[in-house]
Amino acid sequence: MPPDSADSAGSTTATDVNQCADDCCSDSDAKSSTTRTLELQVPEMDCPSCASKVTNSVERLDGIDDLDAQVTSGRLLVSYDGAVTSQSEIRDRVRAAGYEIVGKRGGSGDAGADGTAGTASAGEQSFSVPEMDCASCASKVENALQNTDGVSEIETQPTSGRVTVSTDGDTDTATVVTAIESAGYDASLIDDGSKRMGDKQAVWKSRRAVGTAVGGVLVTIGMVLEFVLPALDPALGTVAGRTYELSHLLFIAAVVVAGTPIIRNGYYSARNRSLDIDFLMTAGILASVAAHHPFEGAMLAVLFSVAELLERFSMDRARDSLRELMDLSPETATIRREDGTEETVPADELEVGDVVVVRPGEKIPADGVVREGESAIDQSPITGESVPVDKTADDEVFAGTIPESGYLEIDVESEADESTIARIVRIVEDAEREQTKREQFVDRFASAYTPIVVVLALAVAIAPPLVAGASWNTWFLRGLTLLVIACPCAFVISTPVSVVSGITSAARNGVLIKGGRHLEVTGESDVLAVDKTGTLTQGDLSVTDVIPLEGATDEDVLRRAGAVERRSEHPIGQSIVGYAEEQGVAIDEPDISAFEALTGRGVRADIDGETHYVGKPDLFDGLADLKHVHATTDGGMNVASATRPKRQCERENCLDVLEDVVPKLEAEGKTIVIVGTEDGPIGVIAVADQVRPEAAWAVSRLQDQGVRVVMLTGDNEGTARAIANEVGIDEFHAELLPEEKLEWIQRLEREAGDGADDGTGHVAMVGDGINDAPAMATATVGIAMGAAGTDTALETADVALMGDDLTRLPYLYELSGKANGVIRQNIWSSLAVKAVLAAGAPVGIVTVIHAVIIGDMGMSLGVTGNAMRLANVEPETPADAELESVAGSANAAAPADSAAPR
Repeated sequence: MPPDSADSAGSTTATDVNQCADDCCSDSDAKSSTTRTLELQVPEMDCPSCASKVTNSVERLDGIDDLDAQVTSGRLLVSYDGAVTSQSEIRDRVRAAGYEIVGKRGGSGDAGADGTAGTASAGEQSFSVPEMDCASCASKVENALQNTDGVSEIETQPTSGRVTVSTDGDTDTATVVTAIESAGYDASLIDDGSKRMGDKQAVWKSRRAVGTAVGGVLVTIGMVLEFVLPALDPALGTVAGRTYELSHLLFIAAVVVAGTPIIRNGYYSARNRSLDIDFLMTAGILASVAAHHPFEGAMLAVLFSVAELLERFSMDRARDSLRELMDLSPETATIRREDGTEETVPADELEVGDVVVVRPGEKIPADGVVREGESAIDQSPITGESVPVDKTADDEVFAGTIPESGYLEIDVESEADESTIARIVRIVEDAEREQTKREQFVDRFASAYTPIVVVLALAVAIAPPLVAGASWNTWFLRGLTLLVIACPCAFVISTPVSVVSGITSAARNGVLIKGGRHLEVTGESDVLAVDKTGTLTQGDLSVTDVIPLEGATDEDVLRRAGAVERRSEHPIGQSIVGYAEEQGVAIDEPDISAFEALTGRGVRADIDGETHYVGKPDLFDGLADLKHVHATTDGGMNVASATRPKRQCERENCLDVLEDVVPKLEAEGKTIVIVGTEDGPIGVIAVADQVRPEAAWAVSRLQDQGVRVVMLTGDNEGTARAIANEVGIDEFHAELLPEEKLEWIQRLEREAGDGADDGTGHVAMVGDGINDAPAMATATVGIAMGAAGTDTALETADVALMGDDLTRLPYLYELSGKANGVIRQNIWSSLAVKAVLAAGAPVGIVTVIHAVIIGDMGMSLGVTGNAMRLANVEPETPADAELESVAGSANAAAPADSAAPR
């Protein structure tokens, strides 16, 4: 059987090796050199049907040569062309089929104590590289790793200081660490059980900070000697015809002390053929000293070092939000042994089946189920709920949440690295990998901008003296200024730092956004398609009416319906089963066979050899004429009559099923279920759900933000209209099959695209993440409700609302809109400042000091500080009185006979 979920951040056991055996080689030498084999452990792939789903999913990728799904061992062997597809794409297709891949990240090899030794089998390995905090840093690391044998894929995340590489079985951890160090950065392996990000750096106490401070003091003394007290600045000697005074030596000393880290990084940049800021600054500093401009060289070294430290400090603030998520889980847990004793152990050593004890104020160490006790638990770290949730025996709890009162014993149901909070952290970290459209634009622009400005700087420094006989000294300094301006650092980090700030802010408020692209496009989605059951309503269905027909009784209708629906997993069927059991009806007595789910319409099965149907009224089209079926009432008892003509009924006691009973129940917002056989119906069951109290408020806020809210539901039109009127939705489409919901999403996208500048329409879809999977997958952004307790929704949705709180939808749109605004501000302000500085440099208005302080240090701080504003965006929590007011307004504004747009 397939699992309920697929953990997209799950670890892998993989072997990725080049095929060299003669019997495995293809006729093409070129293709054989890129042919690889990947082995994945998929334990839930334990039947032929499961294997078929997995292979069908993987076969959709280009470059797949052969697949071998071994059901008995749960192994999947994939032979593929590494030049066409990648390991990560294959893993994604397996997870998309609904199956989890297990095994330790980075293989089964053991790392040394320092994290730099040991051999790892094929797979992914993650490394902490704290000093890799900008795009140029990441570029150097990538260049170094690309030249390392056995490394097939590289992902750098400068915002979190993390590098993830895919390696083959012959490449050990030490080789990767050495390659990163060759780029000039320290690295350490991130184990599964360790923190996935480096510890916070003491920026202002680092060796770099001390050297910068000393360099600053030397420059200050030198400036005083040269410009204020020249009489105290004696000439100390002449080198190559140039006289060096005491101040000059102080400036050169400042270059050595403050500039050594820059020159070191510049050396690595040159070695890796990377035209980045370190290389440009190194060239500028050395050229300044060589050209007898030690003051400019010293100022460049000190100011750029200060800028680097400030940028690292700002980036550390961005990383703090990620660390806060990681710190939600406690480091230790108290286990209750079978003999009643308690023992404190590291939380990452907990195993499934352990019993942990949690007291008020302590963090719950692992996901699990309450065995004993009751408490009000603060779930805000996971779901964003501001009000504590009462938990008692058999209730689910999450790691990182805090009991405010009461003693709890909890059965552990997941290991530390597979808890909900651990998966959230992984997803938030991985979200940085997916670039937004604006990031892609910035990268393309920067790749052209830097070399163009460098060439311009060389032209400015050389052309005027050569062509017009101008001063070499003057134009050298102007060219040097342009060289500094050529660095696009602030421009490049403007988008990723905003994305990380927005995503981590959302995660703290119970909204999990799985990529910058989804954060960006949500705010651009003018249409939000909303499912009804479980989204606008609470999803807690209950039977409200049982109307027997054809001489049947209530018990008979419930017995047959319950017997058939016991095989169904649909919420409506489960509510009928539950009600029948509450009424003491024996639904397990009939002999059931040939059960079949009729997608979007109902179910059927044989009861004691006779085919029965349970579902929507249109399920009986062609089976029975419901217009000639009546129900009569007698003293409140429902009595059926299909044989007695309607004229024989007393009108006040005789109800026509289609013309009276069904419309009346649908107008009350109830869902109608007909129970019957091929000969005709035997009863009507009405099921109702409660609208979420905040639904009308959330819809109203979304509409105020300019969002067109459309309800898509498989329920009948009468019920859909009643719910739409109650929550204030003007447009709804009812009685839709899953594939019809998908078609409506496509239609809404076309309609939205007609009014868009680029002709592309964006539509978001919010649902439960399971029943609405096709529509959510088709929508521009799929948003799942209540994902904290639903693995599938957590892993498959683009955005997951961890709680069942619709107030997070307006918050999501507000955050996305503000994030897009901040990103635009950062990009265009960076471009504007660089343009102004570049225009002023050739005419001498802008100096090196201006270029460093404003163009580099100032703009880096500016874009980072602007991005941090997103952390202040908080969801609005309406008061009860406001909820009632909005709901009342929605009901009053909705005409009772409003027609649904079709």
